[in-house]
Amino acid sequence: MVHEIEQFTDGTAAFASANTSAWHKLGTVTNGAMTAEDAMRIAFLSGWNVRLLPLTATEITAGGTTPLEVPQHFATARTHPKTGRTQTLGVVGSDYHPVQNEEHAEFLNLLAEESGAHFETAGSLKDGRQVFLTMKMPQGLTIGGNDDVDLYIAAFNSHDGGSAFRIVVTPVRVVCANTMRAAIHGARSSFVVRHTAGAKARIAQARSALGLTFRYAEEFEQAAQRMIEAEMTLSELKSVVDELWPVKDSDHARAKTNQRQRWGAISNLFEHADTQAGIRGTRWAGYNALTEYANHVAPTRGKTDAEKADARAERVISGAANDLMEKAFALTTV
Repeated sequence: MVHEIEQFTDGTAAFASANTSAWHKLGTVTNGAMTAEDAMRIAFLSGWNVRLLPLTATEITAGGTTPLEVPQHFATARTHPKTGRTQTLGVVGSDYHPVQNEEHAEFLNLLAEESGAHFETAGSLKDGRQVFLTMKMPQGLTIGGNDDVDLYIAAFNSHDGGSAFRIVVTPVRVVCANTMRAAIHGARSSFVVRHTAGAKARIAQARSALGLTFRYAEEFEQAAQRMIEAEMTLSELKSVVDELWPVKDSDHARAKTNQRQRWGAISNLFEHADTQAGIRGTRWAGYNALTEYANHVAPTRGKTDAEKADARAERVISGAANDLMEKAFALTTV
């Protein structure tokens, strides 16, 4: 599994996590919630001074070398948090304006003051080219009175021109590049700020735009509650499974065998799994049976149990089943 967390020659890593260690076991785990200042310091995100440097090219000829200016293009660079040396990160156009890590944290800090959220994770990916900071919301979703789903506000920034500054609300706790992709893909509310003049003002606007987040949480919770209150028969669930994984009469025998095995596993989860206790026979149970199958039961590549377990973990953190789950939710909701 590729985490892409930035690691340094002294054995440390640019990652901080509140209370809980990440699967990659890198960085520092704190005892308790982090402040913005804690997150920046522990994850080595402070003092980068991301800046633009003139870009030149070198032409090599028989007569020697000739430096050539590259107009309207610049190299982004930072001060390396360990060595103090200048390190280039990417190539951007003349309209690119860096958003410093300190501005990134300040924005989330303002949200923390208003919402009661606390900093949960922070880190640098791809040798400083991407940065993330996340906060855990003080209140998540409670489905059916006992099924709790945590919500996070995550802000992602790139220093190589590869992506915009993005703020999302997601149930995914970001701890690496894979979970960053999953968080962006599964975001329920998001706000994008391009690295241009006026970016700071746009970041400020995101504070009010993210008010939609709490509306989403309420709407999702209400939809799930309606699913708990609605019965679902085994034949109705079978219809959903057939739409999610269609198999034609003309398909190979192997595909039909896979179909039978898949339905056996999903129907068993729906009717007998401990995870369905308290919601059994409902549309919410049907959705959860599909989720559990897609993320934890569906066959994976690997010869040993350990290899298969790793593949399942990667499937969860990479968000590989997100498209399927969104379709499953649409088919099971009422």
